[in-house]
Amino acid sequence: MLIISSQLAVPLAEFRFTFSRSGGPGGQNVNKVNSKVTLHWNVAGSAGLPQAVRQRFLAAYPRRINTDGDVVVHSQRYRDQMRNREDCLEKLRGMILAVAVVPRTRRPTRPSPGSRERRLRAKQETSRKKQSRRRPSAFD
Repeated sequence: MLIISSQLAVPLAEFRFTFSRSGGPGGQNVNKVNSKVTLHWNVAGSAGLPQAVRQRFLAAYPRRINTDGDVVVHSQRYRDQMRNREDCLEKLRGMILAVAVVPRTRRPTRPSPGSRERRLRAKQETSRKKQSRRRPSAFD
């Protein structure tokens, strides 16, 4: 069970892990051991998440979702498979936590009278500055 918060948890049975050879330095170990971990998870079919969280997840991470509708998370940070597997789960946990909080709706506000006055004064000052740079006209 991947525990995301006190209210959210996803069963580990919903995840599918694939293992492959990792790139980068590591000597003989890299050529022999499948230490890279790829996690596949079908978000739309997940029973562990509420519908609202699922929709926010799909909207927030469209590039992480493949044609099968699975979220794909990779990890090859560590030299051993178990730590990379835990890293994948931790990355996914962070992604879910980011969308679990309901975003606050923005209440439109009006500029205060003082800020309007300052803005207009700044515009007039800029206008005067630019006017003083102009070439005098023939009628002046």
